[in-house]
Amino acid sequence: MNPKSIWKQIALLGVVVLVGYFVVFNWVERRRFVKGPWRLTFSQTNSSPMLLINQTTLGISNVTIIFSGVAVTTNTSETVAFGQGRAVPFDLPFGKCIFLDPLFLPGTAVCEVFGHQIQVMPRVLTIDGVERPWSSGETISLTKKPVSQTQR
Repeated sequence: MNPKSIWKQIALLGVVVLVGYFVVFNWVERRRFVKGPWRLTFSQTNSSPMLLINQTTLGISNVTIIFSGVAVTTNTSETVAFGQGRAVPFDLPFGKCIFLDPLFLPGTAVCEVFGHQIQVMPRVLTIDGVERPWSSGETISLTKKPVSQTQR
């Protein structure tokens, strides 16, 4: 075999591998972000804190969780999009995000709000470990959770 032929083959293989890498990388990146993040709006209704959950690509809209018997000091409305990874736990307008996995959006987010653990994931909504199927437009009312001996 001619030494020039070997180098041409190696160079051609390198170009093919490089092009393949960029094609696969861009395809994977598009798949990661195409569905978009969870959007949680923290607000109030009738002086009770409210959490509004939306994820348009999955067809989940206006799932409302109202926290009865709880008072908040602010009257502002803020929407949080869970599209970028960050260190947890982090503060939310009320409560904390204790787990966040945005590797392939919409991913999974777990929030602790007024003693309740709320987990949003594409398959199901869980509240305090109980699964609920997604139902757009649903309103869920939660009461203040009593403080147990271990939480004091």
